[in-house]
Amino acid sequence: MEINDGVFNQLAHLARLRFSEAEKASIQHDLQRMVAFVEKLNELDTTGVDPILHMSNSVNVWREDVVEGSVSREAALANAPVQDEAFFKVPKVIKK
Repeated sequence: MEINDGVFNQLAHLARLRFSEAEKASIQHDLQRMVAFVEKLNELDTTGVDPILHMSNSVNVWREDVVEGSVSREAALANAPVQDEAFFKVPKVIKK
């Protein structure tokens, strides 16, 4: 796969990124090298190699759930820049 200008511009648009021409050339070169590396991996014969599901042999290394106290409402609101009685007050982010 070749990372041409069209592919690069599409990726930049999807990521909502803007680059100068110098940055674009450098990043496009780096992306092309990454794709070439992954394509080189496709040359490996993986016949008979089981997929790795986990990077270690450890199974279920979870901590036990411990019921602990929680911060009180007053303590949580103590450092709030704006509050409305029992709630944090934040700017509206969803417009109808």
